[in-house]
Amino acid sequence: MDKSTFDTAKVVISGPMHSALKHDSAHKHVTGTADYIDDIPEPTGLLHGALGMSDRAHAEILSMDLSEVRRHPGVVWVFTGKDVPGVNDVSSNGSHDEPLLAETEVEFDGQPVFAVIAETRDAARMAARKAKIEYRDLPHFSDIDGALENGAPLVIAPMTLRRGDAKAEMDNAPHRLKGQMRIGGQEHFYLEGQIAMAIPGEDDEVTVWSSTQHPSEIQHIVGHVLNIPSNAVTVNVRRMGGGFGGKETQGNQFAALAAIAAKKLKRAVKFRPDRDEDMRATGKRHDFLVDYELAFDDEGRIHAVDATYAARCGFSSDLSGPVTDRALFHADSSYFYPHVHLTSIPLKTHTASNTAFRGFGGPQGMLGGERFIEEIAYAIGKDPLEIRKLNFYGQPGSGRTTTPYHQEIEDNIILRIVEELEESADYQARRNAVIAFNRDSRYIRKGIALTPVKFGISFTMTAFNQAGALVHIYQDGSIHLNHGGTEMGQGLYTKVAQVLSDSFQVDIDRVKITATTTGKVPNTSATAASSGSDLNGMAAYDAARQIKERLVAFAADKWSVDPAEIVFLPNRVRVGETEIPFPDFIKQAYFARVQLSAAGFYKTPKIHWDRAAGRGTPFYYFAYGAACSEVSIDTLTGEYLIDRTDILHDVGRSLNPAIDIGQVEGGFVQGMGWLTTEELWWDEKGRLRTHAPSTYKIPLASDRPKVFDVRLVDWSENAEPTIGRSKAVGEPPLMLAISVLEALSMAVASVADYKVCPRLDAPATPERVLMAVERMKRV
Repeated sequence: MDKSTFDTAKVVISGPMHSALKHDSAHKHVTGTADYIDDIPEPTGLLHGALGMSDRAHAEILSMDLSEVRRHPGVVWVFTGKDVPGVNDVSSNGSHDEPLLAETEVEFDGQPVFAVIAETRDAARMAARKAKIEYRDLPHFSDIDGALENGAPLVIAPMTLRRGDAKAEMDNAPHRLKGQMRIGGQEHFYLEGQIAMAIPGEDDEVTVWSSTQHPSEIQHIVGHVLNIPSNAVTVNVRRMGGGFGGKETQGNQFAALAAIAAKKLKRAVKFRPDRDEDMRATGKRHDFLVDYELAFDDEGRIHAVDATYAARCGFSSDLSGPVTDRALFHADSSYFYPHVHLTSIPLKTHTASNTAFRGFGGPQGMLGGERFIEEIAYAIGKDPLEIRKLNFYGQPGSGRTTTPYHQEIEDNIILRIVEELEESADYQARRNAVIAFNRDSRYIRKGIALTPVKFGISFTMTAFNQAGALVHIYQDGSIHLNHGGTEMGQGLYTKVAQVLSDSFQVDIDRVKITATTTGKVPNTSATAASSGSDLNGMAAYDAARQIKERLVAFAADKWSVDPAEIVFLPNRVRVGETEIPFPDFIKQAYFARVQLSAAGFYKTPKIHWDRAAGRGTPFYYFAYGAACSEVSIDTLTGEYLIDRTDILHDVGRSLNPAIDIGQVEGGFVQGMGWLTTEELWWDEKGRLRTHAPSTYKIPLASDRPKVFDVRLVDWSENAEPTIGRSKAVGEPPLMLAISVLEALSMAVASVADYKVCPRLDAPATPERVLMAVERMKRV
């Protein structure tokens, strides 16, 4: 078609990278039409599974009578660990320390011991309660203190990071202090609970629909327990109703149980535990006990840090090794420690095995680092923000750029972000106003804090930093996209579709987003570590590059033009002086037998890590941010309000500002919940008592800051060649909520005229705030 006959005035491009487009399923979310696994039309003959769970924290199984369970109306099959065809293990790291069904010993209250398969979900659940199990109780410890007192083993070898001589420097510095901080865990509380449905195929084949962040691991685990190769297992994931790390490994047991029953009974099987069972049987964010010693000078400059991070890991290793490692990686927060010695203590406890949670240990490490700054500020009587800025990492050449793990920070922009927020949030004037208010107020006290975020981006397991994508262009110019990332509401599918839209310069409506499946893209990594867009976006870009190279070669040959004269324009392709609508161009390429499909691949460059030596470059780059929060507390009750929060967050050159702002807002509120309202509690028998919405308090819409101003850094661009020069946004915003805990701490400190550090532990529930206020009254 000649350019003169093509109406360019009507060409409208919608959907390239960096546009603020809506989430591809947003309209389905709000209208209830988005299909989750429990919405899939049930196959004929579908059976339902339920867990038979232990009611002891630690005990030997002496006998198990399941006769009443089997006799319950509707029950089709009851099975135990002895009935597992392959290996009775669902550990994610090859440690073989996590049985699918406990056989001789239970190690936490709620551990699955058997499974019931019945015609209805209610029948399965009711039957599971009729088991008669005899136990011999064994000693148990469900918290960090109990584990330390009982000499509990470690679930994995600890890690140590060191630089300089921290112990010697403690004696040389003008000031030193010791302290301790307790950091609570957190329940994932995804809207869609754990769920899996398995459909048997012919021979050894089985198809599993799983609400998982890691389809390839589900594939591996199902093959493991069925003793079949991975090529016989297909795992599908269209979307999850939230994951937050809770579906990286914790979906393994439900998918494995469903698959075993489906192959045994030759009928489709679904497992969907209710909220109580889900919360009892699955792991949480790790809680930590941080013991620290600090050395610093009269100005507040840190000389040395010596700290241990002890963690409640649960009964098996799961992901506790990398979680506690990442805690140490972020124990520096945004600060340079000239001399440093950090050690993890990943403790075994008789609780569900703790697992990944948004931030993956980073929030706990960073919170400890911010406590160090707070301690120094109160010790020398200065504004914590002044101490923060004094101790920030420097620019290259300053001699203050080396982390405790010996990675050089080359992209440091934290000071600029903090100073911009300090000015835009009017921090100094508001802090003076807060101090003046506290001087005159009898019962209500205010606090304000501005805290930074520096978060490393990459899996610390180098092999996980890879991704694949499969892209097809059909004859009509429509595009089919599949990649290894999973969608849990974070907008990954939309962002990767924007990459293709931008690559081919077509409307995003032309790109069909399809369910993640192991049958199309193999050997994928979990959608975790904030790397989903980085990895899968680049893999999709690579697939598009391959197809475009073929298309350019085809056009150059057909129209006898130089490849430089072939340009992809909005919904059309310019070949020399001719412009051709994209669908017509693709059809001509098809008839010329051009391959219109490609498998893209990407692996993150530059990164490497030696855990034993505590040295390397585990992170490709860092994401930065800052938050300023103001709070009011009632010193008579400990209750509080979050009055205002201002956020300035770095996402590089945003792939989708609308989605990214939503991620920052959601991450902050989730972090605020972790640090304020969400408290896990086990009783003296090791039973989790906060296992339902009635006893576990996630933040509500009414808990959000009354004034909530969120902005993205508009001048930032990733120094590394990431997709569109963007930066990850999934995990870093959660740590912006540390500003809330620090503001609460200042409000409490005002009771003692800011003379001592309140040492407010997390979560800072009203009860803890009130107890801290009472401590301050006695100073």
